[in-house]
Amino acid sequence: MRRALPTGLYGILDVDLLGEAGVIAAASAFRPAGVVQLRAKGLSARQMVALAREVKAALGSNGPPFLINDRADVAAIVGADGVHLGQDDITPAAARAILGPDAIVGLSTHSVAQAITALDVDYVAIGPVFPTRTKRDAEPVVGLDGVRAVRAQVRCPLVAIGGIDLERAPAVRAAGADLVAMIGALLIGDVPRNVALALERCR
Repeated sequence: MRRALPTGLYGILDVDLLGEAGVIAAASAFRPAGVVQLRAKGLSARQMVALAREVKAALGSNGPPFLINDRADVAAIVGADGVHLGQDDITPAAARAILGPDAIVGLSTHSVAQAITALDVDYVAIGPVFPTRTKRDAEPVVGLDGVRAVRAQVRCPLVAIGGIDLERAPAVRAAGADLVAMIGALLIGDVPRNVALALERCR
């Protein structure tokens, strides 16, 4: 059975920011999040599988839905709940063929046009909402108006991502995002404290 997506905090564990050991050390603090994604773009498939298994174990059997960025094959191997895809990755339908019908499949979008044409997905992500330093070659900023515009057009859960910090999170939720994705705001500094504060701000 496909796991339901809650509202609130969508936490991203990014190897580029923390390194492999740092991601493993931080993972248990993410247990209260609504969704957790592992992003490890610089790792080989073998390294990513090993890391994903460690993160999944740290999140625990009753932890939040656990998604892998980009790699449906890795998600299948480690038994993750699903995958988050970019515009240049395999299609959601192809990912579902690998992972099965109960997998959670999300897709990054950067405009209303991309969001309303997203097929076979469980959620769409819109962004970057604000300028971000955690992604190379980021798309143009969409702002809160972009979040509102996509919310008005799509019926599936909406994730907002990009440059969102603790101060901006409530406005992002008010603009219509079901889940607020954070990276730097969670991973830089005291991770457990950051997560606890983010949970409050993303309600």
